[in-house]
Amino acid sequence: MAGFDVDLFVIGAGSGGVRAARIAAGYGARVMVAEEFRVGGTCVIRGCVPKKLYVYASRFAEDFEDAAGYGWTLPSKPVFDWRKLVDAKEKEITRLSAIYNTNLEKAGVQIVLSRAEVENEHTVRLLADGRRITAKYILVATGGSPALEPPIPGMEHAISSNEIFDLKEFPKRLLVIGGGYIAVEFASVFVRLGSAVTQVFRADNVLRGFDGDMRVGLSDAMKHAGVDLRPGLLPSKIEKTAAGLRVSLSDGAMSEVDQVLAATGRHAHTKGLGLEKAGVELKANGAVKVNWASRSNIESIYAVGDVTDRINLTPVAIREGHAFADNVFGGKDIHVDHKDVASAVFTTPEIGTVGISEEEARTNCDVVDIYKSSFRPMKATLSGRNERTIMKIVVNAKTDRVLGVHILGHEAGEMAQLLGIAVKMGAKKADFDGTMALHPSASEELVTMRTRTARYER
Repeated sequence: MAGFDVDLFVIGAGSGGVRAARIAAGYGARVMVAEEFRVGGTCVIRGCVPKKLYVYASRFAEDFEDAAGYGWTLPSKPVFDWRKLVDAKEKEITRLSAIYNTNLEKAGVQIVLSRAEVENEHTVRLLADGRRITAKYILVATGGSPALEPPIPGMEHAISSNEIFDLKEFPKRLLVIGGGYIAVEFASVFVRLGSAVTQVFRADNVLRGFDGDMRVGLSDAMKHAGVDLRPGLLPSKIEKTAAGLRVSLSDGAMSEVDQVLAATGRHAHTKGLGLEKAGVELKANGAVKVNWASRSNIESIYAVGDVTDRINLTPVAIREGHAFADNVFGGKDIHVDHKDVASAVFTTPEIGTVGISEEEARTNCDVVDIYKSSFRPMKATLSGRNERTIMKIVVNAKTDRVLGVHILGHEAGEMAQLLGIAVKMGAKKADFDGTMALHPSASEELVTMRTRTARYER
């Protein structure tokens, strides 16, 4: 590919961009990657990895309480140190970022710590030093960024999921705006770490788009944990005071808090990248329009991951980045299948899900069978904790194919990953029924739910 400085220029060293760069370099391509923040991207630096570490930290609060039911006596009341958690998290993500750097260097990829902007279909400009780099192909893998919404007076006093990991002081009073998975995860974490958490959101319940029984079960569990859920409300004004922040709510109520977390969603990180100038078509929300091969309307410009707003999950970005490199530099013809992708919401209890919800099935299928079970997990029998595990299987009654499986409970995410294999392979309810149970386990319920709880016909 003579005539260009590099064969591939990647904008963004997150999960998708790093994977694409390494695989392309493995095919012999000359690759350069530009990253304006830290190598590793949202997931590693200020997303799923630090979040999961904080989830683990928060769960110790209930583990200490549950230990008494199993014969343990703690010598004193456990004390949580926010700064120790923040420092430990920072050490771990620094280690992971270094591994990403090392792997790119070993693959022969050039790393540039600079913001990069697209000037035309084959040229990017590095803002750090003004250099212009020409490339046969450009891959946009800039991910997403938090939205500070709604646009109300004083929203500049709120923080996003970017800042909440590194607060200097632990917020004893926290207001969370939003009802999506980021909002419920942080509300669940901080209430267990010791915050008085209030959560406001526009909808009538949390997690719009998830299965209805999972939504109800989680909201009940969050209320029991102490989260003050206020559906149908949004803030109208945020004012800074000597004691913290005063938030006016849409029902006229006032809330005095230490921090306000805006977790109302994320937008594709395309602002100021120069894509429109290069002729790249964007969706109404700013995401890059791409085809099945992750190619934009400009033949030399591709995009993968959250910046395309297809399925905004790290493993999806990695798969898309790998497939891009295989197809463009390896001469392959790989189609990424975005159907039946397993996912999890790392609240406590957590949600694991794969396939479609009951509501979606009832809209799209003639006859739907529902198998559902709710039970007290074995661990809670001696601890005395008031909690329920909910499991649900959604079946196409005409074909017996399992369309979706949804779990609320301990290790639901781990179960969903394995269930993803079965659902992806087209497993039928009869396959679940014919599988021997593993006892005692919570997951055995998935193969012992023989009695249909509901049938719906269109």
